[in-house]
Amino acid sequence: MRSYSTSDFDFALPPELIAQYPATDRSGSRLLDGSGQTPVDRQFRDLPTLLREGDLMVFNDTQVVKARLFGEKTTGGKLELLIERVLNGNEVAAHMKVSKKPRVGDTLRLAGNTQAVLLGRWPDADGPLFHLRLSREPYALMAAHGHVPLPPYITHTDTEEDTARYQTVFAKNPGAVAAPTAALHFDEALLALLEARGVHRAFVTLHVGAGTFQPVKTENIADHVMHRERYDVSETTQQAIAECRARGGRVVAVGTTSVRTLESWAQSGEASGDTGIFITPGFRFQVVDALVTNFHLPRSTLMMMVSAFSGYEHIMSLYAHAVRERYRFFSYGDAMWLERREL
Repeated sequence: MRSYSTSDFDFALPPELIAQYPATDRSGSRLLDGSGQTPVDRQFRDLPTLLREGDLMVFNDTQVVKARLFGEKTTGGKLELLIERVLNGNEVAAHMKVSKKPRVGDTLRLAGNTQAVLLGRWPDADGPLFHLRLSREPYALMAAHGHVPLPPYITHTDTEEDTARYQTVFAKNPGAVAAPTAALHFDEALLALLEARGVHRAFVTLHVGAGTFQPVKTENIADHVMHRERYDVSETTQQAIAECRARGGRVVAVGTTSVRTLESWAQSGEASGDTGIFITPGFRFQVVDALVTNFHLPRSTLMMMVSAFSGYEHIMSLYAHAVRERYRFFSYGDAMWLERREL
């Protein structure tokens, strides 16, 4: 098998193709059908025609929290926190933007007269996140004073529209700082059409972290350290997958976060925990047969994942087609339909 470097997953993307706002209707986006050798341009509402009776669609039911908080140091210096994970006892692990890093033991002032004491780094002394103890319950603080953690390539300040649209219609388990964006295209009417077609539905939970937006900075893929995210595959979903297999249906992952969850469970045998799975060409998929996914950032781990799923040359050809045909990219953009190819 060919050996790949990070630069192999680069491509030129005109900035105006990066979607800054969602489509007027959730299911009003375009859908690039990449299941055959030749790409087919569709509308997302066409998705039910690509599915079969007995297929199982697996969605990520994580809920995006208003994880972006603003505050200041006692010296008056401004800072921004992005709470990546809520821990025990009002403690959190967070990214921090600040001109000069505070010292362990320093107290930071956040909105709502909230104080945050810096305990150190997380998950260890050399960890990438800051470990803080808040003076109030983290989820309550975020609900009252937080901002929608829009991706770095979306340039506007979050609005009420973002509160509604950067969230799936079935989100229920709070903990993500980024949306499972392929699922943003689904509304109740489309879900009803899928159900009427005999397509089954199941849910996993993976709390998407900010690391999902980070490009791979090492040219040697093997040198990249993958970010970790919490996941859970319920017994109900495990049973639904077993029943899907028994009736000859396909397991269709909605989004790369569902792929990470299902393949982490299959690889580790653990139905819940932390995953740092890194899926690159050569990976052997054990669960997922088809995939609904948005278009991903150049040089990203997600470009590597979809290339592992449907083949590097095929994916790069589809992306070139999407650029030529002016598809909208990234979180608020259009989507693709992919089927697994045995490579």
